[in-house]
Amino acid sequence: MADRLDLPFYALDFEREFDRIIDYFADEYLAGRTPNPCVVCNNWLKFGKLWSYGKQLEADFIATGHYAQVVTTNGAPELHRGADPDKDQSYVLHGIRRSVLPHLLFPIGGYRKEQVRALAKTAGLGVHDKPDSVEICFVPGGDHGSFIRQRRPGMTTAGRIVDTAGHMLAEHDGIENFTIGQRKGLGFAAGERRYVLQIIPSENEVVVGDREELLAPALLASRVNWLVDAPTAPLSCTAKIRYRHTAAPATVIALPDGAARVEFAEAQSAVTPGQAVVFYDGTRVLGGGWIEETAARTSSDLAELCLSERP
Repeated sequence: MADRLDLPFYALDFEREFDRIIDYFADEYLAGRTPNPCVVCNNWLKFGKLWSYGKQLEADFIATGHYAQVVTTNGAPELHRGADPDKDQSYVLHGIRRSVLPHLLFPIGGYRKEQVRALAKTAGLGVHDKPDSVEICFVPGGDHGSFIRQRRPGMTTAGRIVDTAGHMLAEHDGIENFTIGQRKGLGFAAGERRYVLQIIPSENEVVVGDREELLAPALLASRVNWLVDAPTAPLSCTAKIRYRHTAAPATVIALPDGAARVEFAEAQSAVTPGQAVVFYDGTRVLGGGWIEETAARTSSDLAELCLSERP
């Protein structure tokens, strides 16, 4: 493509840095969490290392094919959802540093996917009918459990599947094969549907239960990256707890040390440690962080706690 468009082309070797992302991926699963390598790749590489290299070339902007939009309001750039709701990638971009926003270009963010394909076909680009990517790029077969065992051959993570009362239901081959909310592939037959409620890496245990037990009214997040000024009062917004989750009405309270508490208007299912929670005001991304655990404290109790913790 660069040759066809007569553009200078530079090949950058980020193998060592990408190796860190793979290590993160494996270690999160072994810690009983469910990682999101796309978010980390965007933070560390595409809008981290790559932008640093671009500045060395005195580049003004970095442009990528993400389905998201940068909208300038009152002279300030804002990150917004892409125009195609089925392909919107704003969720995985929440960790971009606010200082980088003025230097971002998302040329296809205002189009739907079929429009982009039509434009590519008209331009004679051979990739116009390329299949969509649906897998993690470094796990081509989709079997992340096998991939992690190859990556960490010395780890022994087999253990027990138990119910919430601690009764053993079955044995499993490794906690890396499970994620919160999982129903299929549990490895045992049950008279009723069971869902993964908790993963306990210290015991290599997987706790299963009813669907209702997956519901959580609130969560605690760490390492929150704000693309707006951090709120000093409870912030009403909508929040997504995974890429395909429909953003739900919520209240976010910023806590010390880059943490936040998110309380949902209605309890949400399968809040998963290791995934990102991202905050929206309409189509605008306000920020987001990493889910650490579910929580149950009420807003009034929390507000009192926050006031007591503020200097």
